[in-house]
Amino acid sequence: MTRRAVVTGASSGIGEATARELRARGWDVVGVARRAERLTALEAETGVVAHVADLTDGDAVATLAAWLEETGGVDALVHVAGGARGTDRVEDGDPEQWRWMFEANVLSSQRLVASLLPLLRRAAERVGHADLLFVTSTAAQTAYPGGAGYNAAKAGESMLVAALRQELNGEPLRVIEIAPGMVRTEEFTLNRLGGDQSGADKLYEGVEAPLLAEDVADVIAYAVDAPGHVNLDLVTVRPVAQSAQHLLARGPLRVRDARD
Repeated sequence: MTRRAVVTGASSGIGEATARELRARGWDVVGVARRAERLTALEAETGVVAHVADLTDGDAVATLAAWLEETGGVDALVHVAGGARGTDRVEDGDPEQWRWMFEANVLSSQRLVASLLPLLRRAAERVGHADLLFVTSTAAQTAYPGGAGYNAAKAGESMLVAALRQELNGEPLRVIEIAPGMVRTEEFTLNRLGGDQSGADKLYEGVEAPLLAEDVADVIAYAVDAPGHVNLDLVTVRPVAQSAQHLLARGPLRVRDARD
């Protein structure tokens, strides 16, 4: 039986790569994002069904849920949409940017769970299990200067996921968190820096093989394709060059002599 996934943030980056990967693995995929033209192009190329919605709008999420119910339900929610704005210190932070990050990362997750959980429960009754997967960040695990707003938003989303997993205990519903470290995508850092392309390029300068969106999509696809009794509670995925949130190697990776 073909399973159906809703992938948010499907217009670019990890969301788009995940929609493509799941389609390649035989899933029916509904790609959700705000930018209609990008979703339309993805639909034409891959067969991902486009659904335009702003997930910070409660009415838009309710409309998505009603449309999914009318068109066949859903077996997996893959919530990738979110984002960061700014790199200010706490004392200089822009409350509007912080508000946007909380809306985009935390409240959007809550809205999606509240609206889609009835459909996911029906899918679990029909096929044995259903999935709720959230892409958070290593920023949820370790604070860093200039990251407080994003740290707080992603930590909030991560706590939502952990609480949800406990609240659904006893039901055949898998709650999965994927926390990427450094991932080089076309827009994430660019948006965070307000369109500063040179600043975005500098972040990755000298880093050998940062993760790509496709790397994270491969982990996501494994998680939802795993046998139904297997739950990947939390997967932290980083490039080899990033040993910790604060420890990033710049320059070629090389084997050191034991005396180094």
